[in-house]
Amino acid sequence: MTQQSPSRSSRPPDRQGAPRRTRPGQWVLLVLGALLTALGLAALVSGLVLAGAAAAQQDGRFLTAAPDRHQTITYALVGPSAVLDVGDVQVSPVPFLDRLGQVQVRVTAADPEQDIFVGVAETADVDRYLDDVARAELGSATESGDDARSRVPGDRVPDRPGNQTFWADSDQGPGTRELTLDLRSGSWTLVVMNADASRPVWADLQLGARSDLLGPLAGGQLIGGLAGLLVGVPLLLLGAAGLGRDIDPSTPPRGTGPGAALAEAPGRGGSPPPVYPVHLSGFLDAGLSRWLWLVKWLLVVPHLIVLTVLWFALVVTTVAAGFAILFTGRYPPSWFSFSVGVLRWSWRVAFYSYSALGTDRYPPFTLARADHPAQLEIDRPERLSRGLVLVKWWLLAIPHLLIVGVLTGGGTWSTSRSGDDGTTTTSWGPSLLGLLVLVAAVILLFTGRYRPELFALVMGINRWVNRVLAYVLLLRDEYPPFRLDQGPVEPPPRAAVPSPWSGPAQDRPHDRPQGPPQAPPGNGPGGPDPSR
Repeated sequence: MTQQSPSRSSRPPDRQGAPRRTRPGQWVLLVLGALLTALGLAALVSGLVLAGAAAAQQDGRFLTAAPDRHQTITYALVGPSAVLDVGDVQVSPVPFLDRLGQVQVRVTAADPEQDIFVGVAETADVDRYLDDVARAELGSATESGDDARSRVPGDRVPDRPGNQTFWADSDQGPGTRELTLDLRSGSWTLVVMNADASRPVWADLQLGARSDLLGPLAGGQLIGGLAGLLVGVPLLLLGAAGLGRDIDPSTPPRGTGPGAALAEAPGRGGSPPPVYPVHLSGFLDAGLSRWLWLVKWLLVVPHLIVLTVLWFALVVTTVAAGFAILFTGRYPPSWFSFSVGVLRWSWRVAFYSYSALGTDRYPPFTLARADHPAQLEIDRPERLSRGLVLVKWWLLAIPHLLIVGVLTGGGTWSTSRSGDDGTTTTSWGPSLLGLLVLVAAVILLFTGRYRPELFALVMGINRWVNRVLAYVLLLRDEYPPFRLDQGPVEPPPRAAVPSPWSGPAQDRPHDRPQGPPQAPPGNGPGGPDPSR
C-alpha cells in the first residue's frame, strides 16, 4: 500500500518558522580554516611525494618512466621543441641552472642488429638538417604504430646523422644508447634515427630526470603544510563549534528524544523496537513545474559551492570528534549540531534537485531548521562506544556502503580496443536512484504529476542513505537497518506483539496442567445435586 504525502501543515510545529541566524564571524573562521587546512594538506602530500622522489634519486639515479615503443616508416623520429628561457641572464653557464635538473634519454633499437642514433641539437639546426626529409613527430601516433597523423612528408634522403657537427649531445651504436643532458638556455629538439639514415625507424624510448632541488622543495612543502594544518584546523573547528551553537543554542539534554539511548535488543516481552534516531522527511509539493527540473542543475550551483566547503569541514570535524569519542565517549554537542546542520542542508538541496525532485521551493542557505518541505533531525546520544569509533565507519559499514553504492552510484565500464586507431570505448549506466528520478521527471514533464508510489520509493532510498551517513560520520552507534522505509515520513514504531510467554507463570501454556478437559466444579461425579 502506498503512503500518501501528508499536508505540510501536519509537520511538527517546532520545525517550522524562520531559520536561526548565524554569526558572520563563525563563517569567516570556518572558511578561512577550511582554506588553510586544504592548502596545508595539499602542501603536505606534495612534500611527501617530493621527499620520496628525492630519496629515489640518491646516488646519482634518475626518476625514469616506463619505456615506450615508437615506430615510423620515415627516416627520423623528432621530439617536440623544448624551450628554456632564462630571460636577460648573460652569464654562461647560467648560475644554478645545473642544479635545476638533468634529463636522461635512453634509446634501444627494436632490431638488435640495427645501430641506432640519438641526438639533441638546437631546433634551427635540426630543421635545416631535416628540411624536405620525411619524418614523424614523437607522440601517441608513433607509439600506436600508425604515424600518418604525425608524419611530415619529404623527398630528400638525409645524410648520416653521425656525420653532422651541430649536435650538442649525441650517441650511436648497437643496443641501448643513453644521453644525459644538462639544462641549457635555448630551444632544443631530440632526434632518433637509424645510424645509417635508413628507414623505417623502430625504437624503445625511456625518459628520466633528476634535480638537486627536490630535497629543499620537499622540506619547504612539509614545513608549509604542517604550518597550514596547525593554524587551519583549530580555526575550522572553532568555526564549526560556533556555527553549531548558533543554529542550536537550546540543545536538548543528552539522552532525550526517541531513540536517544544506545540500541538494545527488541524487548523480550513483546515491546516495540526503538524508532531509528535519524528522522528524515520530505513532503511532495502539489503542482510541481513540468520543466523547472531541466535547469535545477544550474540553480543549485551556489549551494554546491557552499556545500563543498561545509563537507570538507564536516570530514575534519568528524575526525576530531572521533578522537573526542575515543577518550571521553561523548560527541561534543556543538560539533554534533554542526554535523547535523550540514546533513540537513545537503538533504534540502538533494530533495530540491536530482535526488528526489520533490519540491520547487528553493532551499534556504542555512544550517538551522527552516520552513521547507525537506527536514532531517538526528537524536543526540548520551554516550557513544569508544571501541566502535575505530571500526564502524569503515569495517562495519562495508555491507551498507556496497548497497548504497548500487542504489546511488552510477556504473562506468571502459574497454580498450587494440586496433589501428587505438580507440577506447566507454559505456555508462545510471544508478537506481538516478533512474527512478529520471522516470519521475519524464512522467512529470508529460503529465504534470509525480507518481506517489514512485516518490515513496525514492524517499526510502534517500532515508537509507542518510541513516548510513549518520552511522559512518560517528553520529550514532545503532547499526542501520537493511530495509527501505518508504514514504514521506518516518514509519511509526511497530506495534507490540503480545507474547504467550510474557504473562504470569500460571498463564504460560507449558505450565498449564495437561490431560483431558476437567468438568467445572460441582458438575461432575461427587458434585452437588442440581435437583436440590
